Amino acid sequence: DELTLVRSMHSEHNNHGEALVLLSTGKIFLGRPSLGSWVSYALGTENQNLPAYVVLRDPEGYSTHGALLWQNAWLPAVHRGTEFSTRGAPVLNLQPARPVPEESRRDQLDLLAKLNRAHQAAFPGEADLEARIQNYELAARMQSAAKEAVDLSQETEATQKLYGLDDPATKDYGTRCLIARRLVERGVRFVQLYSGGGHLEDTWDAHAGIESNHGKHAAEVDRPIAGLLTDLASRGMLDSTLVVWGGEFGRMPFSEGRNEPGRNHNPYGFSMWLAGGGTRGGITNGATDELGFQAVENKVHIHDLHATILHQLGIDHTKLTFVHSGRPERLTDPEVTGARVVSELLS
Repeated sequence: DELTLVRSMHSEHNNHGEALVLLSTGKIFLGRPSLGSWVSYALGTENQNLPAYVVLRDPEGYSTHGALLWQNAWLPAVHRGTEFSTRGAPVLNLQPARPVPEESRRDQLDLLAKLNRAHQAAFPGEADLEARIQNYELAARMQSAAKEAVDLSQETEATQKLYGLDDPATKDYGTRCLIARRLVERGVRFVQLYSGGGHLEDTWDAHAGIESNHGKHAAEVDRPIAGLLTDLASRGMLDSTLVVWGGEFGRMPFSEGRNEPGRNHNPYGFSMWLAGGGTRGGITNGATDELGFQAVENKVHIHDLHATILHQLGIDHTKLTFVHSGRPERLTDPEVTGARVVSELLS
């Protein structure tokens, strides 16, 4: 009853790279801020000891274009997505290689801040210098906060089981979902989770054996997703937390290959779902044609999805602007794309 299913999504490119960049940044070419960076820029963070934007990628590897999918581009660097790892240290290079007494670390940080400010005074108006100073200061505050945020030993056995941490098949994605809930609880504005990464067999890109491929990956994420939604609802967090799940495109309705047939990329009609955050749970919006090839009813473009997400976060997508190289830039560029808030999805 919590899900708002959209069966009429469509995109503009059938290559992973361009389609992923479009889904992440609103354009098919590299060099623009990601959705999470725009949200960070607009809203900031409620916890000064954690980033506003955190990425939990698949520990098996990066998706196509890797960290470029959560870049800040020409927004200040503080709005770039910060990678948290679900294996080993949560944030790389956050702690010194050798133990340093607390008073010495404090002296080092104070001296670094003094030198940074002196350098900045010689180059007034350099936004990159201010962003770098802020990132150093945030890293210092994160040294304890990040470790605590991902410490799942604080969670009850029942909660860990709810997310599937007791099953090797669901443990990895369940860990990311549970960490996401803990981060949102602590004031992180935007958390981005990935399923699939690295080698082709570790992704959803089922050009062969679609039944075994999607069966495997669906089994990895289904229980953790249900656990996350159940947990958010039981804590009274779902109304204020928007959950969006989907990929850069779908798969074609006809087979590809003869042995263990798969499906090729289909950007013309595919499904995504939303939950919580003021969406209308329990409905299905839109439809594809009778073949399942392209969206034909209540079509929703990626630009519309971005506009709707921003709207539910209290942001007017037509007014969220950053001047870059003399041009007022926006995520949705509505005069060009025709992006709209999809009111049919909202309660």
